[in-house]
Amino acid sequence: MPVPDRLKMAADAGLGVVFAAAVAFQAHRVTDSWGAGYWLFGAAVGASVCVLALLRRRAPLWTAVAGLTVAALAVLTTRLVHLPAEPGPATSLGLAVLVGSAVRTLPARTACVVAAAGPAVVAGGLLANPGSAVPVLSGLAWLGALVIGLGLRLLAARRRTVAERVRRAERLELARELHDVVAHHITSIVLQAQAAQLVTAKHPEKTAGSLADIETAGSEALVATRRVVGLLRDAAPASAGCERLEELIEGFPGPRAHLRLAAEPSSWPPEVSGTVYRIVREALTNVSRHAPHARAVTIGITQHEKAVTVEVEDDAPQVSARRYRRAGYGLIGMRERLEALGGTLTAGPRPGSGWSVRATIPTGGHR
Repeated sequence: MPVPDRLKMAADAGLGVVFAAAVAFQAHRVTDSWGAGYWLFGAAVGASVCVLALLRRRAPLWTAVAGLTVAALAVLTTRLVHLPAEPGPATSLGLAVLVGSAVRTLPARTACVVAAAGPAVVAGGLLANPGSAVPVLSGLAWLGALVIGLGLRLLAARRRTVAERVRRAERLELARELHDVVAHHITSIVLQAQAAQLVTAKHPEKTAGSLADIETAGSEALVATRRVVGLLRDAAPASAGCERLEELIEGFPGPRAHLRLAAEPSSWPPEVSGTVYRIVREALTNVSRHAPHARAVTIGITQHEKAVTVEVEDDAPQVSARRYRRAGYGLIGMRERLEALGGTLTAGPRPGSGWSVRATIPTGGHR
């Protein structure tokens, strides 16, 4: 899942401290070995590349290109005017961050070009200063950046692949439910048409009312079918209905689960019943996986005029990393399904302790 802005800011702040320490260390070492005044050039180059590394999120490609260009010019300058070897430790660290970020985020071809430019800078440093160990350290920094950036890129690609697999499974499940939804409404229309024939034979004056009922049932069937077919493009509902909720909760192997039902499930359209069941099941699964210390889980289901609200809460103690572990792939399909139905899904920590999953599902005016 996307990293929160506050975490990004904290990471960049820590990285800035490391960069400052690297620049200071490099300046100190150059002063000791070369004498006063020689540290200025290397410190300026290192600070420039490090600043570019801190700005990498805004423009990963151009900051990487600029950093590599500065480093290449620094290598050439040190050769011409006999300055301490470049890229120095601070410059190498900044380049490593820029290359790693580029490999992780840029398109494949562009990332390969940026990654390949790193060894060119290292080779230039070796040719300019054959006996120096500084370019060797730069090569190791580049290799580490390449490994980390490529690893993070592969992890992100794997997550996208798994998420797409989940969505496909949801669509297949929806295709199976589509038959049930259509059959439910068509059966209702057929029964009302048969009843209308009997009523018309005995009471012709009631024909208009019977036809109106059939028209209403047909309209509801069209609405439900459109909604389910629309979901088929993006997500999928569950085939299980709300009547299995009690069975699901009684069989929950985790902490004690309690259901507060203030609704009329029998009046819900099939796609709403299936969605309620799937949300409760996914939330309970997350509790069993990520909240082993929870003592109780409360499932609240309330019905309003045109929507059903489902809220699942646990009382597990807060863990710092829990917020980022709780968003599983199951919630991906649920969120997309709810958005397609016109509903919403939120999940997050409760004040004090525990976790909450809250979903609002429109019922299309059914009561």
